Amino acid sequence: MPQAFPEAGQSGRETISFAPVAAGATLELFLMAKGPQPAAVALHDADGVVGKAETRRSDRFERQRIVAAAPVDRLSYDPATTALSVVYAYDPASVLDTGIRILHGGPAATPEALRGYHFRPPYGWMNDPNGFGRFDGRAHLFYQHYPHRARWHAMHWGHAVSDDLLHWRHLPIFLEPDEAVWAAGGAGGVFSGTAITVPGEDGFRAFFTDHLDGREPEMEVQCTARSADGLTADAPQVVLAGRPEGLGLGEDNRDPYVFTGPDGRLKMLLGGRDATCGVVLLYETDDPSGVSGWRFVGLVHRELDYGRTVGECPAMLPLDGPAEDPATRWLLIVGLLMSRDPATRRRNLTFGIVGRFDGRTFAPEFRQELDFGADAYGFQAFVDRDGPVGIAWLANWTDIVKTADWPTAMTLPRRLLLRDGVLLTPPIEAVATLRQALIDDRRLAAGEMVTLEDGAAEIVIEFGETGLPFELALAHPTLKLAVIADAEGLAIVHESAEDGPPSPHYLAAGARVRSVRVFLDLGSIEVFADDGRHAGSKRLADPAPVTAIRLEAPRGRVTAARVWRLGL
Repeated sequence: MPQAFPEAGQSGRETISFAPVAAGATLELFLMAKGPQPAAVALHDADGVVGKAETRRSDRFERQRIVAAAPVDRLSYDPATTALSVVYAYDPASVLDTGIRILHGGPAATPEALRGYHFRPPYGWMNDPNGFGRFDGRAHLFYQHYPHRARWHAMHWGHAVSDDLLHWRHLPIFLEPDEAVWAAGGAGGVFSGTAITVPGEDGFRAFFTDHLDGREPEMEVQCTARSADGLTADAPQVVLAGRPEGLGLGEDNRDPYVFTGPDGRLKMLLGGRDATCGVVLLYETDDPSGVSGWRFVGLVHRELDYGRTVGECPAMLPLDGPAEDPATRWLLIVGLLMSRDPATRRRNLTFGIVGRFDGRTFAPEFRQELDFGADAYGFQAFVDRDGPVGIAWLANWTDIVKTADWPTAMTLPRRLLLRDGVLLTPPIEAVATLRQALIDDRRLAAGEMVTLEDGAAEIVIEFGETGLPFELALAHPTLKLAVIADAEGLAIVHESAEDGPPSPHYLAAGARVRSVRVFLDLGSIEVFADDGRHAGSKRLADPAPVTAIRLEAPRGRVTAARVWRLGL
């Protein structure tokens, strides 16, 4: 029976209408009281009010979960007393296959005009990828998230699943900060981490850093939460709450990456810093669930080249063979918060270090910067069915302004390959399925201008020899954009059309390339040269689309140039 509650359309009430949500579906609403009166939202069917959500919390948006007793086609609330953020609906039995249905994107909904082929959250803020892996056949991607505005705040874990790593289905928010974080004004939350399957357990187990500014004796502790159904998380447990003594480690101690080592034991990497530089710490346990018994093994990396940085978002995985084979080379990934390259002025660099790992010590052989554009931060990887694959946040902390922002994206997923003594990071093969139409296979090679319909395009250029100079100019309404190869190397030009401070030089120094593959999307450019030997990503300062492209190269030296329109 309809409940006695104010009707939609009453004076002063806001109404949000949508196609009917079936009876039995779950709705999740995030609401907050604006004052002493409770916040309240009414759910309506064709006959009247069939349910309501209510909270007295005025310090944060509170999640209310309701099972629809009848088909629901609108909701209403009084904006004088109630702040309403995100609202979505789903069938718990099928949501992993269908995703959530967003009924209201809240104050920070991602505009439709920004929804290209890169992964973006449907609302709110996003940074580092977390828990990237495949569980029960589905690829899961978690991410650092604040749902209620497009700015960093109390960190949650957002969640999505995919079959091909390109087409993602959004799921309910997976992890939320605890009460201590809200009491501290949102200064902390569920920081970055990873997820693994555990023998004998359904679902997976997530590991993350619980961060609270100013907490004593530890600002950051490591936690785990099990998900038996791949959708919801049990109550978190602390698994590691201290720092090794005698190493002069600072309070930055975060981003657990948990994996199985070559000896069959679970390992955990943590990023941090000592009095001199950024470091990566290694722990291990005999507990196959990772819930207990973690012991410190040692430092597997100290970053001495960039001063007092912070090691962040470490990852380690077998690169060219099975983990248990002593001949297998391993890849150690680490981001360097606060690093700066004096020659190019780029900040917050990320490196891949290739070497041997016996479970306790890592012997590096060589290292490469993973992205010369520097906008592939928080890089996380796992061994998928077809081999190692990684993904990163397509942004950099130096790009984020304090007054306003627009939703960031993830990079295209990338293969991690060891070939002829170098690390290659090309996009996964499935990106070819994004090609919707061939725009050009003649004019670009001839030096003519090629117009782009919506700015979402893939450009492939091949040259007759290695190291030829070229400039691929990209027409943009507010930015000077180009991809250039010259005597310095391969570079992405990204400069404001207005006078201002000099832009960093997004350069792969000394690169002499024979082929280049460029992906343009709304607000981003990704460049892959020579099958990913050089990769560069740049978040554009203005998400307006690139409208046209033109290639300048030595006459007769371009053997192929093709342009495709891309889309999901």
